Amino acid sequence: MDKPLSGQIALVTGASRGIGFASAEWLAAQGAHVVALARTVGGLEDLDDRIQAAGGEATLVPLDVTDEGAVAQMCRAIHDKWGRADIWVHAAVQVSALTPAPHLTAKDLDKLIATNIRAFARLVAMVDPLIAPSETPQVVFFDDVWDAKFAAGYGLSKAAQRALVECWQAETQRFGPKVHLLRPNPMPTAVRARFYPGEDTSRLAHPRDEAARLLPVLLEAVR
Repeated sequence: MDKPLSGQIALVTGASRGIGFASAEWLAAQGAHVVALARTVGGLEDLDDRIQAAGGEATLVPLDVTDEGAVAQMCRAIHDKWGRADIWVHAAVQVSALTPAPHLTAKDLDKLIATNIRAFARLVAMVDPLIAPSETPQVVFFDDVWDAKFAAGYGLSKAAQRALVECWQAETQRFGPKVHLLRPNPMPTAVRARFYPGEDTSRLAHPRDEAARLLPVLLEAVR
């Protein structure tokens, strides 16, 4: 029996850990061929092992989203092989050191802008024509909340990212792609650990459970 996303190509950026890793696993379990992108080769290999063990398929792409040329080559390779992508799940994020707002350094700000704003906006521009040929083009972004103290740099970059997503949502309501902005419950990820060091993680949601809770929204378009 075909799985609901059989035949679909799903690009996951930031797939080596956290909600990106869990999303890639979930998509593969639903029958999608996952193109998993991340900087961390070990994390991608672990993901591939889990997907293959469950009978799924993945293509690993070890690169940094800030490398414009490499991202362009990846998009071209996906187009040349499959003619399109159907789903894009974005979970790649840069986190800066915690610091009082007046102490935010230009170096940290530049890193945040490079990944969370510039690379993100460039990905939107590059992936949009890649998913346009799909009969059911869909995009997933993840929002989050955190204690506002000492997170000014991360917060401003995420606010810019959220603004871009909300604009794209409004612009595509009629003709697509379907743009989803989802908010996972707090999870024991590396990002959260930066903001809440020493936190008791036993009460936090597992990324795999959050992927299973949030991502079925993607199945509505293929029913």
